[in-house]
Amino acid sequence: MKTHERGIVSNYDLKVPSKRIVYYLMLLCVLLMVCTMLYPMFVILFNGLKLNTEVNAFPPTFVPTEFHFENYKKAWSYIDLPMFARNTLFIFAGNMVMTVFVVGFASFSLSRLNVPYKNVIQYFFLFTLFIPPTTYIIPNFLNLRDLGLMNSFFALWLPAGANAFFLLLLKTFFDGINMEMFESGRIDGASELRLFLQIAFPLSIPIFATLAIFVFSTAWNDWYWPSLILSSNDRYPLATAIYKYVFNARRLDLNLRFAILTMITFPPVIVFLFFQKYIVRGLYMGGVKG
Repeated sequence: MKTHERGIVSNYDLKVPSKRIVYYLMLLCVLLMVCTMLYPMFVILFNGLKLNTEVNAFPPTFVPTEFHFENYKKAWSYIDLPMFARNTLFIFAGNMVMTVFVVGFASFSLSRLNVPYKNVIQYFFLFTLFIPPTTYIIPNFLNLRDLGLMNSFFALWLPAGANAFFLLLLKTFFDGINMEMFESGRIDGASELRLFLQIAFPLSIPIFATLAIFVFSTAWNDWYWPSLILSSNDRYPLATAIYKYVFNARRLDLNLRFAILTMITFPPVIVFLFFQKYIVRGLYMGGVKG
């Protein structure tokens, strides 16, 4: 006999008129949220398939009268999208290395080593989450300038190793790993580095996969900080290049702008659709002690 997992509302609850009304109102709210999220994406997609005259026509049309797929060919050749996408992935890879080793080692130390004033350090990082990120843009800029890291990817990688949210999330996850596993490793003569690489890290793949999605989203969408510290065209990430060469372009047709935006908007959406279960699972495992 096939069994089904019981949800919040059962078939018996739906027989009660008041609960059924609330249930349908919840479905309506979810449907409205979905529509508000999908509408701008379809606007970008359809405008990229229109003629420029139709994009500027009033009243506007939602679905194109004719589909012009050649817009994407013209948009692809307008700027070097593969180069900027490669830079974005390069930034993502460096940020992920910093997250795994710097943030990972720090969170593992706070969780499993006898660090003096461990709780004070943890609450200090927790306190930094309440500081607006815009307040330390100038100090970070001055520090990186004094270090001679301007116009280099290291200026993007270095701040990635100081993410307090990732540190606390990883620490909570490491706290849930059985302590006996580390003690047996120490008895066998394993160093703390080997305990992290051979025990903690393999068991933490789900939470690191979740953080990888967050790091990828940041690298893909961030344009302001790279535009401050990078000055070479061949080093710009995708978002910065779109801002400089698409949004600020004066003679670029609107339909080509939308075609370019379509090509950079849907890849991360597809990534999130495939890996959304890992996001929920990773956050759950990082927020609940085992």
